[in-house]
Amino acid sequence: MSTEDQASPDKQAVIGNRAMEIIVALLLLAFGAVIAWTSFKLGAKWGDDGPQAGYFPFYIGVIIAISSVVTLVQALRGTTGQSRGTFVERGQLKQVLAVLIPAIVFVLAIQWFGIYLAATVYIAVFMIWLGQYAWWKAVLLGVTVSVCVYLMFEVWFKVALHKGSLYDPLSLIGL
Repeated sequence: MSTEDQASPDKQAVIGNRAMEIIVALLLLAFGAVIAWTSFKLGAKWGDDGPQAGYFPFYIGVIIAISSVVTLVQALRGTTGQSRGTFVERGQLKQVLAVLIPAIVFVLAIQWFGIYLAATVYIAVFMIWLGQYAWWKAVLLGVTVSVCVYLMFEVWFKVALHKGSLYDPLSLIGL
């Protein structure tokens, strides 16, 4: 790697492998503990008629928790093979966030405006922003995809998809 690459702001490390291993191990430890605890409360013993409802999930939670503790200890000691490297650089993180943040907004927009309007806007914005398409092509494709999805689910399969809790745009045209 040249000196220019190291000086570039996009090549600067945001977080290292060791820190990320510790964070993930702690998250998985909490996840495993919650699974084991709720399964234990549900019933994690072997009853007269076989295993209780929480029997298998309890042991899965315990296995996840134990594996997480092992990973956490290895990360804290620095004994994993990649513990010294960079997990993500600033430029890479920008690319991931450029997709992740709009996806989160899309999921929230589905709750308020329904899947059809949210999908139309999501597709159009991505085509214009990341694909550099003309706005009219993006809007046309966004609307076309949403109409096709509407026809497929609502008309042919008779499966109603979420129309929105804040505003139902399909109510304007009587659907």
